[in-house]
Amino acid sequence: MPKIFCIIPAFNEENTIRKVIEDVKPFVDMVVVVDDASRDNTFILAKNTGVVVLQHLVNRGQGASLQTGNEYALQNGAELIVHFDADGQFVASDIKETTKPIIEEGYDVVFGSRFLGKKSNIPWFKKNLLFPVARFVNRVLFGVKMTDPQSGFRVLSKKVIQEITIEQDGMAHGSEILAKIFKGGFKIKEVPITVIYYDFGQNFFGGVKIIKDIFLAKLIN
Repeated sequence: MPKIFCIIPAFNEENTIRKVIEDVKPFVDMVVVVDDASRDNTFILAKNTGVVVLQHLVNRGQGASLQTGNEYALQNGAELIVHFDADGQFVASDIKETTKPIIEEGYDVVFGSRFLGKKSNIPWFKKNLLFPVARFVNRVLFGVKMTDPQSGFRVLSKKVIQEITIEQDGMAHGSEILAKIFKGGFKIKEVPITVIYYDFGQNFFGGVKIIKDIFLAKLIN
């Protein structure tokens, strides 16, 4: 079996980080938390679980945290890398299903999708406005056709991680990763995942920022 690392970027997630780590542990060989200069107890709580915890001295953004985790994983023998959010909205058991296509079917990348069958209580704003706009923008700007282009739940093979560097520190990293994967001609599959929304707070302005960051990623790349 390949050595599976799970990278969890975290910023001010003291309420959920311990549970997320403990839920993920049975499904991977190593958990790596990247604390992005949290102002709460995220770093200490994560450390107390016994997993690897890396720390940014200044807040750099989720994209930068994932790149930090990717680099650490490669340096320590990772063969598969799972990106998994720290807010408790993903279901850890889905890791088994998202890693399977790479292990058993020869895929290079797997993306978790909220729109392929499993039930997710997606807020109306995200489901009916933000995600359709994001899908359209990604298709037009990057030629990316995905059911869930903004999903933060992804599994990447060592080959992909070696060839892709995340340069967008902020939320545009999702579109950047997609664009580079499509450009690289990697074999891609989407797998249904469950997402549980405890906080429905992605407001209109947060959605606009994501779209703005996607355009920025296109300009820079």
